[in-house]
Amino acid sequence: MLTSIAIANFAIVESLELEFKKGMTVISGETGAGKSIMVDALSLCLGDRTDAAVVRHGQKKADISASFDIQHYPHVHRWLSERDLEQDQHCILRRVISKEGRSKAYINGRPCTLSDLKEVGSQLVDIHGQHEHQSLLKKDAQRQQLDAYGQLTELRRSVSQQYTTWRQLKDALSAQQNRSAEFDAKVQLLSYQAQELQQLDLKEGEIEALEEEQAFLSNIADSQFKAYQASGLLVDSDEGNVCSLLHQAINSAGQIRPATKALEDALDMMNAALIQAQEAADSLHHYQDTLEQDPERLTDIEQRLSDIYDTARKHRTLPEGLLSLRESVEAELDGLQGSEESIEALKEKEEQAYETLTALATTLTEKRILATDDLAQKVEEQIHGLGMPHARFFIQCQPLNQVTAHGFEDIEYMIASNPGQPAQPLRKVASGGELSRISLGIQVVTAHTSIIPTLVFDEVDVGISGGTAEVVGRMLRSVGQRGQVFCVTHLAQVAAQGNQHLRVSKQVTEEATSSQVQQLQEQDRTQEVARLLGGLELTKQTLAHAREMLGNVHLQ
Repeated sequence: MLTSIAIANFAIVESLELEFKKGMTVISGETGAGKSIMVDALSLCLGDRTDAAVVRHGQKKADISASFDIQHYPHVHRWLSERDLEQDQHCILRRVISKEGRSKAYINGRPCTLSDLKEVGSQLVDIHGQHEHQSLLKKDAQRQQLDAYGQLTELRRSVSQQYTTWRQLKDALSAQQNRSAEFDAKVQLLSYQAQELQQLDLKEGEIEALEEEQAFLSNIADSQFKAYQASGLLVDSDEGNVCSLLHQAINSAGQIRPATKALEDALDMMNAALIQAQEAADSLHHYQDTLEQDPERLTDIEQRLSDIYDTARKHRTLPEGLLSLRESVEAELDGLQGSEESIEALKEKEEQAYETLTALATTLTEKRILATDDLAQKVEEQIHGLGMPHARFFIQCQPLNQVTAHGFEDIEYMIASNPGQPAQPLRKVASGGELSRISLGIQVVTAHTSIIPTLVFDEVDVGISGGTAEVVGRMLRSVGQRGQVFCVTHLAQVAAQGNQHLRVSKQVTEEATSSQVQQLQEQDRTQEVARLLGGLELTKQTLAHAREMLGNVHLQ
């Protein structure tokens, strides 16, 4: 679970360090105070894309780190161990973004790729946003969620991989059977592209290394000049330097009589300063000697980078994409050149691959049907408690004419909001409030079965109020009992259910705006819940109501 987060110079946060516990943590605050900033910062630690705009104005970089206790999550240990990133029972994710937009990522103090950060982050935190229902309107997202709920993701991935294998064999067989001048031209083009990329021979991480070396070599003259200036000020300048001035000061002080203890101390310090100044000058001279301009090497680097950039433009890809392009070109070329195999051999392989695919897809269908019934029943129970007592929720598995990379069926969520109405796709539900409630019900159900230790709900209660809001709060609290839940909310009924309450506030001065986060104790929490109930003017009635709400939670 998430044990702490440290944020520096991110958006309107200057410096923030928070520690967290198990259970449900509520985050509230006035509109515009930055309630979701912590969620946004955590998202960056989990590998989200970013840009320079997140760096606090006037600062050089934003620095965010999140620490997780993983002692009860062996799959995370295994992932870290496989990459030599394991560190006791903790996993620390860190992200640094410069004001120029460059980003660095770390896992347990070691540099890593953004994809690694995203991969391990997906095993630690699951973030549900207030616009989650927008993605849930897409059938692809519904299918992925159903498979995740039924723990079928790996099986579906196997189906997808086998489908790719079968399609490649089928395409190769078709190409062999329909060999033509167009086919030969494609082979020739791919051969030329593969040869060009092989001659370039780009290595992993080479572009970044070359750019760093280019920057270093380009600045050697400036570094030499500044080192020369510094050493001149210490010993070499004819117009007066530190050492000559110290000599003069020592000679003058040495002639003072009588020689007191204070004078002797001053002379000792000046002599020590003289020695240090001379040693510093020697170090600067040595540093100058190590800086050698290498115009030939700089020319070679610039030519190499030019070749890489030119090749990338020619192939209409980013320089960083040349490695994957080479792999794909070579793979496609190998597939086409493999056409020397006999049609009979290819046909046999294609048939065997299709049999394997259909067997896997059939197993996936059977397990999906079981997961569909279970998920639909539990979601329907949840949305009944969210102010839709007569709603019926279905998950339709529509058989397809042929197998696809996702199996034999098309998945779609269906809803009948009122009695007598026919079920229709979730994407056709007109009411935004209904969509929010249905989405929340789905998220709560899937969260209960999630193996991810930390769940974040970012204002998923938008459009919900009254008794329904209290039900939502209880739902989220029950989810928090199995691990850790964070909930950014504007509803008192939800906030009252938290085991821990954080309040976000914004401080504005003439110089800057900053966001602050305070962990609320009993008295402050009562006032915050009252504010959520009745606005900025706290009355005796709202305070009493807030105390009652918090007291009722303890009695549950």
